[in-house]
Parts: sequence; C-alpha cells; structure tokens
Amino acid sequence: MKNYTITVNGNVYDVTVEESGASSAPVAAKAPVAPKAAPAAPKAAAPAAGAGSIRVEAGAAGKVFKIEAKVGQAVKKGDTVVVIEAMKMEIPVVAPQDGTVASIDANVGDAVEAGGLLATLK
Repeated sequence: MKNYTITVNGNVYDVTVEESGASSAPVAAKAPVAPKAAPAAPKAAAPAAGAGSIRVEAGAAGKVFKIEAKVGQAVKKGDTVVVIEAMKMEIPVVAPQDGTVASIDANVGDAVEAGGLLATLK
C-alpha cells in the first residue's frame, strides 16, 4: 500500500493505493474527479483576462468563501477584497496597494490554487 496526497482544483485528497500482483499500475479510486473538473476550466478562463494591471492573488489553495469588494469600488492597501476558506479557516485576501477594483475573477464556491487570480485593481 502506498499513500499519496493529491490536490485537484484546490481540494486536497489523501489516497491509499494498493498494488496488485497481476498489474504493476496502481488504480486510483478518485479517477472520475478529473473529467468533472474539466468543464469548470473554461468558466475560470473567461474572467481571468482581468481589466486591471494590479493582480489580487490567492495566498493559499481553498474555496472562495465571500467576495467583499465590488467592481468600481475604491480600496486601500490592506482592505479585504475576497475571503478564502482553507482547512476550516477564513483567510482574507487583501489589496496589495490602493486602487479601484477593475474585475472580480472568481465566484463564491470556486476552488482556487495558491497564486490564482481572484481580482484585479487599477
């Protein structure tokens, strides 16, 4: 038996794989996850263009829990733009500098990777 930690669209899975004597290739029970995740990628790609030049990125992988700012809203450095939930904790993602929200590039419930684009400022 081998244990693996696999991350799919920001969701972390601990998987135990048993090797059988007939075949050396392990079989993962979570294989159907990838085809379900594939259609979600075009949704995320459409808003990723971003209207502003200042990127607001996720500091950790998780799910978008709440969107605090609106497009056109003025924000100061350190103001919360988006809140991410990771490991049962709410993590505020703040504006890296003063600006105006140009785009919100994620929706509540979206899975995001660390460094994923959440919003842009101008």
